[in-house]
Order: sequence, then C-alpha cells, then structure tokens
Amino acid sequence: MQSRNTPKWVADLQSPVPYRTKNAGIADPPGFPSQQTSSSSKKDAAKDSKLQKRKTQTPEEIDTLKVKKAWEVALGPVKGLPMTGIMMYMSGNSLQIFSIMMVFMAFKNPITGLLTTNQAFERFETASNKGKMIQVKLAYVAMQILALALGVWKVNAMGLLPTTRSDWLLWEAQRDPLEFSVAAL
Repeated sequence: MQSRNTPKWVADLQSPVPYRTKNAGIADPPGFPSQQTSSSSKKDAAKDSKLQKRKTQTPEEIDTLKVKKAWEVALGPVKGLPMTGIMMYMSGNSLQIFSIMMVFMAFKNPITGLLTTNQAFERFETASNKGKMIQVKLAYVAMQILALALGVWKVNAMGLLPTTRSDWLLWEAQRDPLEFSVAAL
C-alpha cells in the first residue's frame, strides 16, 4: 500500500494504529473518537430519558426561586462599589474631566436605579410573595443610597460641598466695629 515516493508519516496517517483497549476508569480525551459508539449511544438515550422525566415545579418553588433572583438583583449595586470607590480614589481630588465624569456616573447610576426600582422587580413579583418583595426592594433602595453616599464622599473630597464657614459668607451678618481709627495728618 505504501509506494516508494510516499513519506512514512503520510502512510501512517492513511493506516492508523489499531485501537487498543483502555482502562475502565480513564475516559477518552476531548475530541477523541471512541470505538465504543454503541455504549455511548445507550448513555445518550439514558440522558435523554432523564431530561424528559423532569418534574414540574410547584408555585411555592417558583416563588422561592423568584425571591432568590430578586435578592441577587437587589444586592447587585453593592458589588460594583469597591471598584467604583477605588477608581474614585485613584482619580484624585482636582477638577479634571475624568474625575468629573466619575462623579457624574456616581450620581447618575444610583438615581436611575432608585427611579426604576419597581420596574427592576416587576418580573419577580407575584401575589403570594409581595411581602418578601417589599424587603427586597428596601434592600435595593438601601444599596442605591450607599452608592449615592460614595458619590457624596467624592464630591466632598473634591471640595465641592459647602461644609466650611467660609462657604457661607454671603449669609453672614457683617460685624459692627466697636472703635474706629483714623490716620493722622
């Protein structure tokens, strides 16, 4: 079968080494064509029958799953806070375009989250889990307020919050002097 001009590696590819039996505990590597196709087709048929025998969930189980997913949504805003805080810290306290954009996003995202609280949870809410959803919504609002507090911290660090007496001089009453001094002629 091998001609004189054909390299050995081409001949080896055309007539591969016969399949050797393997240990029962070692599976074939990914992409390796198994010689035992009949047993694998039986396994596939068994898997298909297991998938078809899946039991339907009760309404209580569905409500429990919905509440769990709602808690994941409610705690979502707090997962991004460490990264936002680090970015705000690293951007510095001077008025630059990057720090201004960071402050803008620190206020925009929680405010839009607070305004769309009901829309974020309407897909999870049912008649039987309304009491649990109120707790979830309150936790969500608390997380959004925590994110807003991070934005307020950054604005204060930048010196944009009027927290000192000198920021309110316009409304200070002018003091009346007790004595006057006049320059001599």
